[in-house]
Amino acid sequence: MTDGAIFVGGGGEGYGTAQNLLLKYGNRHGLIAGATGTGKTVTLQVLAEGFSAAGVPVFLSDVKGDLSGLCQPGDPTAKTHEPFTKRAATIGVDLEYRAFPAIFWDMFGEKGHPVRTTVAEMGPLLLSRLLELSEAQEGVMNVAFRLADDEGLPLLDLKDLRALLTYVAENGDAVSARYGLVAKDSVGAIQRRLLVLENEGGTKLFGEPALDLADLMRLTPQGEGYVNILAADRLMNAPRLYATFLLWLLSELFETLPEVGDPEKPKLVFFFDEAHLLFDDAPKALVSKVEQVARLIRSKGVGVYFITQNPADVPENILSQLGNRVQHALRAFTAKDQKDLRLAAQNYRPNPRFSIEEAIREVGTGEAVTSFLEAKGVPGIAERTLVRPPFSRLGVADPAARAAAAQASPVAGKYDHEIDRESAWEILQARAKRAADTAAEQGEEPDPSDGFNRAKRYGGSKSAGGASAPAPAPKKTGSTKTGTARRSDSITETFAKSFARQLGTKGGQAVVRGIFGTLFGKR
Repeated sequence: MTDGAIFVGGGGEGYGTAQNLLLKYGNRHGLIAGATGTGKTVTLQVLAEGFSAAGVPVFLSDVKGDLSGLCQPGDPTAKTHEPFTKRAATIGVDLEYRAFPAIFWDMFGEKGHPVRTTVAEMGPLLLSRLLELSEAQEGVMNVAFRLADDEGLPLLDLKDLRALLTYVAENGDAVSARYGLVAKDSVGAIQRRLLVLENEGGTKLFGEPALDLADLMRLTPQGEGYVNILAADRLMNAPRLYATFLLWLLSELFETLPEVGDPEKPKLVFFFDEAHLLFDDAPKALVSKVEQVARLIRSKGVGVYFITQNPADVPENILSQLGNRVQHALRAFTAKDQKDLRLAAQNYRPNPRFSIEEAIREVGTGEAVTSFLEAKGVPGIAERTLVRPPFSRLGVADPAARAAAAQASPVAGKYDHEIDRESAWEILQARAKRAADTAAEQGEEPDPSDGFNRAKRYGGSKSAGGASAPAPAPKKTGSTKTGTARRSDSITETFAKSFARQLGTKGGQAVVRGIFGTLFGKR
């Protein structure tokens, strides 16, 4: 740290000129780019250390598992110590190994605190992106969410969403009459995509207690910012789930945090590793909204830093908003690579002392072409920079250090146990049960193997831990087949009529949804 800035490394001839990221412009976003093995992770680690020391909380995803070392001091006996010592001497910085305060998170709850959101909070747009739905299927998803909002059906986990979709399919005429045509085929396709999501572990993401954003913005008693580390090595096996979760988190910050104008330092810095996953095959409407969030979220005091191999992975309109840039080496093996290299060089303010294009091709590991915003937000002249060595451990933290960080976590115990309160699944099951009872009063008494089990068609039963157990199959006997079918039709008719009356008489609460369709308030 220097006064009001983060020291990133030494630039210029002999690397004697300090290259600093001004905290005042830390919320003007940034880019860390470069080919595999050129030092992007170390640069990310150095910036995270600097922000934390300056009292700025950080959120980052640990894609390879080697950022957990932030919670542990660097090792003077490691093989990296000697080259790091030489690098520190070259750029004129003391190599003072130390640990940084860290909170570990893990969607699967194995390497950190469980991190969850609810289906309602994620909203139909991001959920449709996650499930790779067609336009027609996304329309059905929007209808389902609107119905849940109007009818007061809390959507907390995937079980609730399954129940709601079944409800929509079985009452298609009444739903279509109010919200527009809902095709059963589309509902079935969504249900199949939900199965894929569940197989990828998506059920772990949805539920309660949901993540409190304030827990990502904590400071230590000494005024340092906590580094929130999301274990993403396993999550990367489902890249769309990874990207959608981080996009949801970004949208929640955008919708929730108040305007702060131009603060002296950011309120939070958000590092988005493997950023290309956010934009791969993304529809134009989604990219446009990401651009809008990137443009406006800086006034909330949030800085967003994209980490990717090639600047071309980031759409031009978003790339133009990234003021602080660190470009590690790019390899130009093909004609396309050479074109991307030229375009990357054109993103920097020229330096008459060297060719930026050649520098990007030639810089070694731990070296980069950098440009940071200067006074009045003007882009700095590009410099060849030797990035300072990290003060924390390079690589995976020792199990003992990680356990100590978990024990000292300010949110220890808050998210460990899942809560299963009444939500759409229970409410719809109760409605189906009442419809079955009403049908029984109007005709024959429902067969126990039919009426009540039909009421359980919204996904079986919930165990004490919130898991699902399949409903028992109805008895199939030749003597009762006709009567059973007649009673089932009666139950369905009663349920549908009751539902139609509710649609006609219940105004419901107007629910406010944000730019990505996420839920952030009611009026």
